Amino acid sequence: MKIIFSSNVAWSVHNFRSRLLNFFKSKDHEIFVVANNDGYRDKLIDQGFKFFEIKFSNNKKNPLLDILLIFNYIKIYKKINPDIIFHNAVKPNIYGTIAADFLNIPTINNISGLGTVFIKKTFSTKLVRFLYRFSQKKATKVFFQNRDDFKLFINNKLIIRDKCRVLNGSGSDINYFKPLPKTYVTENFQFLFVGRLLYDKGIGEYIDAAKNLKKKYSNVDFNILGPFAENNSSSIEKDKFEKLVNLKVINYFGETDKVIDFLRNADCVVLPSYREGMSKALIESSCMGIPIVTTNVPGCRDVIEDNKTGFVCKVKNSKDLENKMEKMMNLNSEQISKMKILARARAVKFFDDSLVNKAYFDELNNIFN
Repeated sequence: MKIIFSSNVAWSVHNFRSRLLNFFKSKDHEIFVVANNDGYRDKLIDQGFKFFEIKFSNNKKNPLLDILLIFNYIKIYKKINPDIIFHNAVKPNIYGTIAADFLNIPTINNISGLGTVFIKKTFSTKLVRFLYRFSQKKATKVFFQNRDDFKLFINNKLIIRDKCRVLNGSGSDINYFKPLPKTYVTENFQFLFVGRLLYDKGIGEYIDAAKNLKKKYSNVDFNILGPFAENNSSSIEKDKFEKLVNLKVINYFGETDKVIDFLRNADCVVLPSYREGMSKALIESSCMGIPIVTTNVPGCRDVIEDNKTGFVCKVKNSKDLENKMEKMMNLNSEQISKMKILARARAVKFFDDSLVNKAYFDELNNIFN
């Protein structure tokens, strides 16, 4: 069987979906990836996947300009002639689904996050909702990564309930992301922010909290791991960020394909995001038994159990974030140890990616049987 996995960029497929695609490859299916080539194409090809590039920008303010994507998708899908297509990310979910419907190809879509257009109330929000309503009628099955996003779609009549299924994110390899000894030994408490450097990810609140806590404590480090997204309207200003690094308020580790090397040295992972599908960084942290401080929003609060595996703070509230981070660093060793054990146990129960793989496999069988 020919299966296409269509996403926005090759990076996201390589980092978040490789295990799923390798699972289907192990079942003797032929796997194709359709995505924007951002330098990760060769890594996907090396895994035995065939790659087709589709060019588009995720940052255009007028989604109407992306209507042309439908014709590009039709051209590629017609050439591959797949049995089924798995879509992920906003534009593939919308335009790829319309193209697949034109060619009578069944689709399984994954709503992995609603993006900034659902955080802000603008004309773009209304337009994207309309496009979701129109396109998802044509989908065969739609997976959601958290119950809040599912309810939002149902309440706004963007989708038919019978087509939907809620998963616990995209899961993680619990045998790879597991508790590991530190490679960097220090007496300082290590906070780690993992994510793109966007205000919508809460980078501003994290930095504000770091500034204040730095004035009170000398035995704490505030680390950041993740890429700049300069074309994104929510991106932090690079010169402002670099100034804070030079002042040693924060430590910047850049970006990496091996996030585990940095997670293993963290005492607490912090993500004050305004909204997520289901945060992969938080899931991986939980798998490694790392306590978390995150916001009380969809896709973040779902990962942890407040006061047991971490602390939940108010969204867009740097003072509450600061209080929860201070509370975390002042826990005694016994309390921290208990949090680590509970975090790992919860991750194994809910976020094993074999559960996600099985959900896709079951739906595939349902469609073709």
